[in-house]
Amino acid sequence: MTSLEEVAVHLPSRRIPIEELSDELGLSASETKVYRRYHGLAEVRREPGGTHTELLLAAAGKLDALRGREERVRYVVQARTMPIVVPHPVNPVHEVRDTLGLGHATAFAVTHHACASGLLAVDLVGKLLASDGDPDALALVLTGEKTFTRAAQMVPGTAINGEGAAAVLVGTHDDRDRMVSYAARTHGRFYDCLSLTHELSVEYQRIYIEALAEVMLAAVGKAGLALDDLTMIFPHNVSRLSWTRLGKHLGLPLERFFLDNVPVTGHCFSADPFINYRTALDLGRLRPGDRYLLATVGLGSTFSAMLFEH
Repeated sequence: MTSLEEVAVHLPSRRIPIEELSDELGLSASETKVYRRYHGLAEVRREPGGTHTELLLAAAGKLDALRGREERVRYVVQARTMPIVVPHPVNPVHEVRDTLGLGHATAFAVTHHACASGLLAVDLVGKLLASDGDPDALALVLTGEKTFTRAAQMVPGTAINGEGAAAVLVGTHDDRDRMVSYAARTHGRFYDCLSLTHELSVEYQRIYIEALAEVMLAAVGKAGLALDDLTMIFPHNVSRLSWTRLGKHLGLPLERFFLDNVPVTGHCFSADPFINYRTALDLGRLRPGDRYLLATVGLGSTFSAMLFEH
């Protein structure tokens, strides 16, 4: 039984209105207005002087459930959106592991699902812990990246990226937030990401809503539930317009999607669903027994959904 023991989040203190980024991102005034008015983006969080390791440590350092249980951590996994996130020979996942006193743990990164790699990592470490057979063993999943290149700063026409991070402590106890089901599908013909031909880009936009709806319904179906059984959906923080369209496609009210962070954090790579879960938890939006879905899409293109019971 894969479970979330605790999720901790770090959001840099510097808040930057998207208008201040227009020159850096090569956006005209009219394009910037489109991001704000139609996509619902207003500002992003950044820590210009901080390193990738410091970003991840800031989130992991808030995990109260980790303190005094460090020896139980078997795996430390960095869920990357991009294959390369720092210059060689820097290795954030090893640096975080050692700084937290987890040198005995196996550390590695996953990246093949891009912004959906966070869900992939949770599923993977849950299976590893189950196969180890120790009910008290734990795993630490680290998400969030720096906007260190133009490619890392935005998804054209969809999102402007921020530098929030989330640390997810995973266990196998069923008295926590337990994972009920997981569904993911990769549409490999869109592997070229931001370099798609015009024809493939048009097709990707055409299938996007249906492909995301497909994995969400698959996760709900695997759990033997219906969409109406979900209290909340925690999505990635990209265009509010895309979630509005998805809600209409599925017949779900927009209020069921937790979109509070879209205008204030921007898209924080694989960390988004976990940041949204943590925000909702702090706001008292989840009660024992509530079922909720984490839903996200990684360029490349992987559509993923993971269902939990609180």
